[in-house]
Formats: sequence, structure tokens, C-alpha cells
Amino acid sequence: MASRLIKFVGMAALAAGVLCAPQFMASGAVNAAEKAHTHDHGSDKVYKGYFEDADIKDRTLADWQGDWQSLYPLLKDGTLDKFLEHKAKSGDKTVDQYREYYTKGYATDVDRIVIAGDKVTFYRAGKLTEATYADDGRETLAYKKGNRGVRYIFKKTSGDASMPQYIQFSDHRIAPEKSGHYHLFWGNDRAATLAELNNWPTYYPADLSREDVLHEMMEH
Repeated sequence: MASRLIKFVGMAALAAGVLCAPQFMASGAVNAAEKAHTHDHGSDKVYKGYFEDADIKDRTLADWQGDWQSLYPLLKDGTLDKFLEHKAKSGDKTVDQYREYYTKGYATDVDRIVIAGDKVTFYRAGKLTEATYADDGRETLAYKKGNRGVRYIFKKTSGDASMPQYIQFSDHRIAPEKSGHYHLFWGNDRAATLAELNNWPTYYPADLSREDVLHEMMEH
């Protein structure tokens, strides 16, 4: 399915490619044996958002199968403090500024997501809601800096009323590949969800310990 190019001239942080520890920002499973592979994002150029249109390929929910944990609780409990300090040493923000930036980005009440086949389950404080989703195309987002990102979009076909009509994945990848982590955007309006650039709940495999997650993030 062809992808449209959507330009976002703002969001310098997004354009700078610093959205998440290993991930992206605007325009995700592995098991324990694959933990070491989560550092492999393929081409660094693609990871940073520079690629040719011809290289963009359709993807299915198979790339994000698995059980996933939110980074938001880890940010709030101090697990990611060393990551914030690491970012501040080479970035353009102080530790407190990075904390505020990631707090806005990671914020979510969905602390766990399980994806099995076409079924997506959200967990909020241990209570689950679920729905099935089908491919609804992809969109390429262009940023002010000149780099780009791809959102892979899925539309709800059945399920709980409280589940969003649309979910959109972004994980620095532009072709079929098992994801090691991802940012997920969701909402009931496709275009409005696509335009969200400030809040990007981020998920890592649930079988990674807090120390494992921190290690993964420090590697980038």
C-alpha cells in the first residue's frame, strides 16, 4: 500500500531523532534469546530517519507480536535516571529537562500491551480491554531537520468499545522486521492520531528486567 508523505515543520526534538532511547519519534517482540539482537536496528541511516521511498515496505502485526511493558513506570520510579544523566552529557538538555521531555513522551495509563495474531490487549492497572485490528496502511512523516519516519497503522475491526479505533506503530524500521521496542500512538481519529508528536508511549519486551531495559537504552 502506497504511503503518503506528511510534513511536520515543527518538533525540533523529533527531527533530531532523540525521541526515545532506542527509537524515533513521529514521522515492537523478542524473547530472552533475542535480547542481544534488540540493539540491531539495521542501517544507522535508516534508524536516524534517512531513507529512500523505494525502501519503505508494508508490515503486519507479526512484527509486534508479544508481551510488552511500558517505560513510563520505569521513568517514574527512577530506573531510567542513569539514562537521563547519560543523555544530558552529550545532549542539549539538562537532566531535569530530559526528565520533563520523556515524562510527556512516555506518559500513559496502559502499562502493558499483549499482541497475539490480530488481537491487541491493553492492560490498565491489571484490568484488560481488547480488540482485533486490521492493516490500514502506512504514512511517511517528514520533519524539519530533513529526516523522516514511518507510521504503520491498524484499524479496529471488533472488540471492546473502550479500545481505540486506530493504533499506529513507529519503531525506526521501514520494512518487515521483528521489533525490539516501539512507540505506539492511538485514538479514534486517524488523522488526529497521526498528528500527535508530543506523547509517544514506548514499550519494551515484558521479559526484560528493569536493568535489562536500562542497559538497552544506554547502548544508544
